[in-house]
Amino acid sequence: MADHTIADARMERRPAGPIAGMGGRLARRLEVRMLVLALIIAAALSVMSPYFLTWTNVFNILDQSVVIGLVAIGMTFVILTGGIDLSVGSVAGLTGIVLGLLLKEVPIPLAILGAVGVGGLIGLFSGILVGYFGLAAFVVTLGVMAIGRSLSYILSGQTAISSIPSDLSNIVYTTVLGVPTNVIFLAAMYLLAFLYLTYTKGGRTIYAVGSNREAARAAGLNVLFYSVLPYVISGAFAAVAITFSIAQLLSADPLAGNLMELDAIAAVVIGGASLYGGRGSIIGTLIGVLIMVMIRNGLNLLGVSPFWQGSAIGGIIIFALLVERLVSTRAAR
Repeated sequence: MADHTIADARMERRPAGPIAGMGGRLARRLEVRMLVLALIIAAALSVMSPYFLTWTNVFNILDQSVVIGLVAIGMTFVILTGGIDLSVGSVAGLTGIVLGLLLKEVPIPLAILGAVGVGGLIGLFSGILVGYFGLAAFVVTLGVMAIGRSLSYILSGQTAISSIPSDLSNIVYTTVLGVPTNVIFLAAMYLLAFLYLTYTKGGRTIYAVGSNREAARAAGLNVLFYSVLPYVISGAFAAVAITFSIAQLLSADPLAGNLMELDAIAAVVIGGASLYGGRGSIIGTLIGVLIMVMIRNGLNLLGVSPFWQGSAIGGIIIFALLVERLVSTRAAR
C-alpha cells in the first residue's frame, strides 16, 4: 500500500512533456489570455451582427485603432515606469492646434515635425518634474492637462481651424497593397516599440525602473534619464496621433483628444500592464486597443445608444480585469 502511494506521488511530481509544458507556459502568458478574450469578443460580435466580420468593417476597426493605438504606445512606456500621464488628451488637442497654425506657414512635413516636437517638449517638462524633482506623476500630468487645454483654446481663438491642406489626408487615405498607410504606420510603431522594450538596454532599464527604482539606481542604471524619457515619448506620440485624426477630418479642434487619456490607460491596463510599474508588454497593449475598438464598433453596429456605450464599455473593462486577476491568481498558485 505504501509502495503504491509513493509511486503515485512520484507520478504526480513527474514533469510534463515538452508539448504540455509549452502549452502551460503559453497559458500563463498574459498576452495569450488577452488574445483569447479578444477572439471571444470578436466571435460574439460576429454572431450578433452579420456585418462585424466583413472586410469593410475589419478595415474600419483597424482604422479606428490608429489614434488611440498610437497614444497607448506612449502610455505603455510611462506606466511601465510606475507613472501615469493624464495629459495626453490635452497635449493632443494643443499640438493639433499648433499643427493647424504651422500648416498655414510651412510645408506639411515641417509642420508635423514642429507639432511632434512641441508634444515631446511638453512631455519633457512633465518628465523632469516627475523624474528629477520627484513630484507625483498624477498631480503633475493633471496640472499639465489643464494648462494644455487652456492653451489650445487661447491659440485657436476658441474655434476650430478648418483651413487644413487637403494633401495632409494622403497619410490616411493612400494604401500600400490595399492596406491603408496609417494602419501600416501603426504596425511599424508597435514593432519598433516591441523591439526597443524587448531587446535593448534602454527597454530593460525602463522595466527595472518600474520594478524597483532604488535597485536600478544601485545597479548603476541611468534612472533619471529613463524616468523622463517615457513622458517625452508619450507627448510625442500624442502629437503623432492627433496628426492622423486631423488628416481625416481636415480640421483642428481645441476640444480634440478629450478623454483620450482614459481610453489609453484602459487599453494598456486591459493589455496586462500593472499601474505599479514593471509589468506589461507592448503586444498586450495592442490587444487591449483592439478589444476597446472592437467593443465600440460592435455596439455601434448593434445600434446601442452612445449614452449607454460608456456604461457597457466600462462594465466590460471591469469584468475583463476581474477575470484576469482571478485567472492570474490561480495560475500563480
